[in-house]
Amino acid sequence: LDGSSAANPIVICNDAHRFLVAEQLRQMGGDHGGIILEPVGRNTAPAIALAALHAMQTDDDPVLLVLAADHLIKDSAGFQAAVSKANELAMDGNLVTFGIVPDQAHTGYGYIKGGEAIGVGMKVDEFVEKPDLATAQQYVDSGNYFWNSGMFMFKASVYLAELKKHAPEMYSICEQAIATESKDLDFIRIDPEIFATCPDDSIDYAVMEKTALAAMVPLDAGWSDVGSWSSLWETADNKDENGNVIVGDAILEGVNNSYINAEERLIAVVGLDDVVVVETKDAVMVANKNKVQDIKNVVNKLKAEQRPEFQFHREVFRPWGSYDSIDNGKRFQVKRITVKPGEKLSVQMHHHRAEHWIVVSGTANVTIGEKTQLVTENESVYIPIGDVHALENPGKIPLELIEVQSGAYLGEDDIVRFSDRYGRTESK
Repeated sequence: LDGSSAANPIVICNDAHRFLVAEQLRQMGGDHGGIILEPVGRNTAPAIALAALHAMQTDDDPVLLVLAADHLIKDSAGFQAAVSKANELAMDGNLVTFGIVPDQAHTGYGYIKGGEAIGVGMKVDEFVEKPDLATAQQYVDSGNYFWNSGMFMFKASVYLAELKKHAPEMYSICEQAIATESKDLDFIRIDPEIFATCPDDSIDYAVMEKTALAAMVPLDAGWSDVGSWSSLWETADNKDENGNVIVGDAILEGVNNSYINAEERLIAVVGLDDVVVVETKDAVMVANKNKVQDIKNVVNKLKAEQRPEFQFHREVFRPWGSYDSIDNGKRFQVKRITVKPGEKLSVQMHHHRAEHWIVVSGTANVTIGEKTQLVTENESVYIPIGDVHALENPGKIPLELIEVQSGAYLGEDDIVRFSDRYGRTESK
C-alpha cells in the first residue's frame, strides 16, 4: 500500500504476542492506529468488530481494508488497483471481498462463486467450502469461481450493522468490550471477562454468507496464503538449480526441492528430497515438505509433556527491549540483554539469584540500593541476592550487556517489582 492514502493500520493480536508485534512495527518504521489486544482468541468476526468500533471513535465512518498477517502479494500495483475498485463498492454500502483468480485446481482454499455485475465488481452468488480435486477443477474450468482470500473492504458502520443483524450477541459483547478499552503503552486493552463470553466465529460464517450486501472484486496480483513452511518454498523466487531455497548458513549435498532455513548455526543436509529444515534459537525441525502441517501434533506433545519450549522462546521481547537466553545450566543462566535508548527496566529485586552485568556496548545507568552509577563498555557490576536494583539506558544507542545469573532458582517469576513505567506487576 506504499504511496496510497491509507491511514495508519490498526493491528489486532493476542495479548501474548504484543511485544513481538510492537517490535516488528517499529522495525518497519511505520506508525500505527493502535494495537488491540485480544485476551482470548474468538476468530475473525469479533476481531474485526473490535477494530471497526475502535476506528469509529476517531473517524465518523472509515472504510476498513481487512488483511491477514500471513499473505504474500507480489504485484503491488495490481493489488492497489483492486483495492481502488473495492473502495468504490464499499462506499456504495457493499461488504466487499477479494476473489483470487485461480491458476490451478486447489483444494486448500474455499471458493467464491461470482454473480451479476455490480459497478466495478460483481455480487457474490455463493461461498463454498474447500472442494475435492475434481470439483475444484470444475470450478476453475467454469471461469466463474475464485479463491476465497479472506481479505475484505467495507465501511465500519455497514459491517457493524450487518453483524448486529446476523450475530446480535457477538455485536453486543464486542460493543461492551470496546467500551472498557484502556491505553497501555502502544496497546489497547479490553475487559477480558466480557470478551471471553463472545461467540467464536469467522466473518465468513457470521456475516458474509448471510448478508445480502456481499460483493467481490477479482484479484490477480501474485497472491499466496503463506500458512506453512512449505508455502514459503512454493512462493520463493530464489530457488537454486536443484529447486532448493536456502536461507542462512547451509551446505547441501544431493538435496532437491527443499526449504532450508538456518537462523543461528550451520546446517548440513545430505541426500534428502522434498524436506523442510528449520533451525532457530529454540529448536530444530526436520519435516517432509508435504507433511509439515503435522507440526501441530508435535506442539501438542510439547504441551502435554509440559516442555518449556511450548511456552517460552529463547529470545523474548519486552517494552524496553529484549533478552536472549544464550546459555544455562545447574544454578546459572546467561542472557544477552538489549535496552532501547531512553528505556528503563523496573525497579526490582530477586529472592533466589544474584546477577552480574557486563556492558558490551552503550552506557548503562545502574541503581543498586541507594547508589546509582554509570557503567560503560567493558565494565561490570554485581547485584547481590535481595538487593533492590534498576537498569536504564540513558544514551542514544541501544545498550547491550551480558547478564550472568547464579542461584538456587532462576525462574522468570522470581521478581518483585517496586515501580515500573510500563504498569507491569508480574514477570510479563
